[in-house]
Amino acid sequence: MVSLLGPKYDLFWPHREELPQFAQLDQQCLGGMWTLAGYEREWDSDHSVLLGIRLIARGNLVAMGAFWQILEEAHITLLAVAQAHRRQGLGKILLQNLLATAEHRQLERATLEVRASNQAAMDLYHQFGFQLAGCRKRYYPDGEDALILWKNHLSSPA
Repeated sequence: MVSLLGPKYDLFWPHREELPQFAQLDQQCLGGMWTLAGYEREWDSDHSVLLGIRLIARGNLVAMGAFWQILEEAHITLLAVAQAHRRQGLGKILLQNLLATAEHRQLERATLEVRASNQAAMDLYHQFGFQLAGCRKRYYPDGEDALILWKNHLSSPA
């Protein structure tokens, strides 16, 4: 894994007993997109990758990311950072490591959906070479559209 987090944070592959923290952070950041059972299914699957970033001092989970391996593609299903820890590069570190893991698995491209209103996330994804490919109208429960982004050629830089 690539990590430039400094002394405050730790990038890690979670153990099963740490999954309740993922469900809690999901509730805080995403309104409960996945349940604990959902995180357990992800953890159990050979086709799913789940990463976390925690505070070293207290062990609290502050950021998380995941993707599904579908044939030669990485479908990024999750990238979330706790409100108090945003704007510190944690999302960038997570995305960088998710893409590096996908490349290590010899996947060829990556895709994701992002809220149309989430400009900070869009800016991050564009830094990594993701391009707009389409729109899913009223995709989210509140009726907001999702933008579909793709990154081809994982082995090449942005």
